Amino acid sequence: MDGSGSWDAIDWNQIEDPRPRRLGQAVKESMDDFLLEDEAVIAQGHGVVLLNIREAGTLSVTNFRLLFVSQAKKCVIELGTIPLTTIEKLNDDVKLQPLPNLSDKSRPRELLQVIGKDMRIIVFAFLPKTKQKNEVFDALRRYTKPANLWDLYAFSCDPSTIKNDSEPKWRLLREYFRLFRKSLPQFQGAEEVSLSNDWWRLTRVNSSYSLCSTYPSELIVPRSISDEDLFQASTFRSGKRLPVISWCDPGSGAVLARSSQPMVGLMMNFRNRTTGDKGSPRKLYIIDARPRANALANGAKGGGSESSSNYPRSEVLFLGIQNIHTMRDSLSRLRDYVDAHGSISSNGTPSAVSVVGDRRNRGSTWGGGNLNSMTSFSSTLGEWLNHIQNILVGASWIAAQIAEEAATVLVHCSDGWDRTTQLVALSCLLLDPYYRTFSGFQALVEKDWLAFGHPFAERMGVPTVAESGGSQYELLRQPSLGNLSSSPSRNALGPSGPSSNASAQSQTSNNSSPILLQWLDCISQLLRLYPCAFQFSSKFLVDFMDCVLSCRFGNFLCNSEREREQSGVTNSCRCMWSYLADLRASGGSFHEHYNPFYDPVKHNGALLPPAAALAPTLWPQFYLRWTCPIESQGGDLESQWHATNKKYAEALKAKDIAELRAKDIKMKMESVKQDLQREKRASNTALATAQSAQRENAAIKKAIESIGSTIKFSMSGNQEDRTEVLSCSLRRGTDVRDQVDENGDFSVSISAIEDSLVSEAQGDHFCESLCPFRTREGCRWPDAPCAQLGSQFVGLKANYDAFDRLSIQDCYFGPE
Repeated sequence: MDGSGSWDAIDWNQIEDPRPRRLGQAVKESMDDFLLEDEAVIAQGHGVVLLNIREAGTLSVTNFRLLFVSQAKKCVIELGTIPLTTIEKLNDDVKLQPLPNLSDKSRPRELLQVIGKDMRIIVFAFLPKTKQKNEVFDALRRYTKPANLWDLYAFSCDPSTIKNDSEPKWRLLREYFRLFRKSLPQFQGAEEVSLSNDWWRLTRVNSSYSLCSTYPSELIVPRSISDEDLFQASTFRSGKRLPVISWCDPGSGAVLARSSQPMVGLMMNFRNRTTGDKGSPRKLYIIDARPRANALANGAKGGGSESSSNYPRSEVLFLGIQNIHTMRDSLSRLRDYVDAHGSISSNGTPSAVSVVGDRRNRGSTWGGGNLNSMTSFSSTLGEWLNHIQNILVGASWIAAQIAEEAATVLVHCSDGWDRTTQLVALSCLLLDPYYRTFSGFQALVEKDWLAFGHPFAERMGVPTVAESGGSQYELLRQPSLGNLSSSPSRNALGPSGPSSNASAQSQTSNNSSPILLQWLDCISQLLRLYPCAFQFSSKFLVDFMDCVLSCRFGNFLCNSEREREQSGVTNSCRCMWSYLADLRASGGSFHEHYNPFYDPVKHNGALLPPAAALAPTLWPQFYLRWTCPIESQGGDLESQWHATNKKYAEALKAKDIAELRAKDIKMKMESVKQDLQREKRASNTALATAQSAQRENAAIKKAIESIGSTIKFSMSGNQEDRTEVLSCSLRRGTDVRDQVDENGDFSVSISAIEDSLVSEAQGDHFCESLCPFRTREGCRWPDAPCAQLGSQFVGLKANYDAFDRLSIQDCYFGPE
C-alpha cells in the first residue's frame, strides 16, 4: 500500500477480502497451519491492516493469542501476534493525528489499539462498514481477562501428555540440600527427609500452610529456634511472613534472610541466636526496601520498621525503592515514549527525527525552539533507570556485606513478596555463581519467586484461587480491562473495598506491576558489566519473560505454592522449564540462549560491582525490539556473535552437503570401477577361451591332415545364423588336400555355433541322437571340444563298404 501509514492514507482497494462467499468456515480451517496444539479460532477479521508496518492480513482471536497472518507473505507477523494474557489494555476509540497533505477527514475510522505488557503498542485498522472490529473487540474483552483460572490456554492440553521430571517441592528440597552442601537422599518421601547443621535446620512446621499461607511447606530457620517460637513470631509480621533463611554460606555462616514488615508488638530476636567465629553476635543489617517516609506511613496502619536499638551490633537501612503502582506508571510512560519516537510506531508514521520532534507538539526544532520531546525523554527514561539503579545498588550492597563481612542480612518491605524478592534474588545471583547457570537460574526463580509467594496472578492480572470459608476455594472475577482487585488473603493491613469498573481504574485497586521485569532488567545490566559470568544470554531473559507473560505454562500461575497445589497446575499444565530446555537442545551449543562468552573459571565467586559501575542503560533487547528492531540488536555483542555463528553454521551445513555429494560421487565411481573390473575379467576370460578354442582347432586340423584328410572351414554369410562348418573327406590313393568331396569314401561335417545361440533343448537332442559318446548317464567325453565350445554334431555320414576295403598297404600313412 502507498501512503504514510495513517488511516487517511490507506487504499482499501488494495486489500482483498479472502472470505469465501458461501463457505465462511473454510477460512478458519485455512488457519490450521498457523495454530498451536489445542489452539482454536474464536473470532476473525479479514483484510485487517497492522498500522505499525502497514501490512494487510487476517486477524484471529484464539483461545491463546491475537494472531495476525500476512495476506501477502502467508506467514505469522510477530509484531501483530500477542498472547491474550500479555495484553494490558484495549482501546477502540483511537484518534490518530492526520497528515497535513491528506484533507479527507470524513472517512470512518475503524481502529483498535492493543497495549501489551511487553512494551508493544499496536493498532489494527478494519474494513469500514463491517462488523469485524466489533466481533474481534468483543472476543478480546471476554478472553483477555477470563473469570475462571481453568479457562486459560495452559489448561487446554491433555493432562496425559504432561511429563514432569519432578515436583516443585522436590526441586526446592534439592536446592536446600545444595545450600547445605549435601546430597538429597534417594527413595524417600519429602516428609522423611531431614536436613540440619550446627547453625540451621529444615522445618516442616508449614507443611499444611498453617504457619503462613504464602510461604513454602519447607523452611530453613536457625537451629536453636523451636517451631513454637516460629508460630509466635509469625503473629508479629505482616501476612505472618516471619524471617526465614533464603541463602546461607556453610563455610562462613553468613545468612541472607527475608520477611515482611514488622507489626506492632514483640518480635522474634532472629539474629541473637546466630553468632560469629568468636562467639559474639554477628553484624546484623536490616534492609528496608521502602522509602523511609513510606515505612513511617505504614506504621499508622499497624505496620512499621525495626529499630537498631532493639538489636546489638545492628544497623537499619532504607533503600528508597518505590511501590508497585509507581513502577507500573513509570513503565507505562516509558512505553508510550518509545512507541511515539521509534522507527516503527503504532500510528504507522516512522520518523528519523522523532527523537527531537514531538508529533503531539509540532514545531520542535534543534536550535532556538522547544525541545519538549528531549526533556520528556530524559525525564521518562531517567525515571525508569533510576528505579533499576536503586535495585542494583541495594542488591550489590547486600551481597558485599555477606561476602566481605560474613554478616547476617534481613531484607523486607511491606509484604515481603515484591521488592524483597527482587533484592534477595538479585543478591543470591551476585553471591552464588551456580545461579548464573541455566539450572541455577531455574532453582533461584523457583525458590525466591515461586516458593516464597510472589503474587504472579495479581501482578500479571490473571485469575487465581483464593481461600474463602475454610477449605473452600472460589475464583476471583477480574474486571474486563485488566484491573485486578487485591486478593483478600493478601490484604495484610486491612480489608479491601468493593471493586467496580470505575474503582478498578484507580491505582489502589490495580495490582499489576512489572516487578519480575525489573529484576530481569537488573540481570541484563549485570550481563553488560560481566559478559563472561553468565551461562545464559540476554535473549534467554527476553524469552523467559515472554513465556511468563503468555501464561502458556502452569509454572507462574496463581499467587503462591499453596494455590498452585490446590488448583493442580503442576499436573494439568505443561512446564515452561522443559519447553526452554527443548529449545536449547534443538539448537545445540550454538543456540541463542547460550552466552558464547561464558567463562565459569574466570567468575567462580561472588560478583561485587563497584558503585561507579552501576549506571544502568536501557535494555534494548526488550524495550526497543518492537519499535527499533535494528537498533535493539546493533550494539549487542551476543547478537553479533550469534549472527556470525549463524553464517558459520550455514557454511558448515553447506560443507556437510558438499561432503555428502562428494561421498556419493566417490561411491558411484567405485561402483563404476568395480563394473569395469568385472567386464575386464569377463573379457580376459572370453579371450582365453577363444585362444584355447583356436589351439584345439589347430590341433584337430593337424590331426586330420596327418591321416590324409582335407579340412575346410567356412562361415555362413547370414548374420543371424552365425555357424562355422568344418568339412573333411578321405579318398584312397588320391591327393585330396585342396578339395572336399562329399561323395568320398569317408567324410565328416561338423558345425559350431556361438554359445548364446545354442538352444539347450536342441543341443541336448543332437547330443543324444548323434553323439556316440552320449549315454543316459550323460556325456562320457566331458573334456571334448564340443563340450567346451558348445559345438554340436549336425551330420555324420560314412561309406562303410569303402572303409572296409581299406588295407594296411594303402598309403594313408605314407611310406616309412
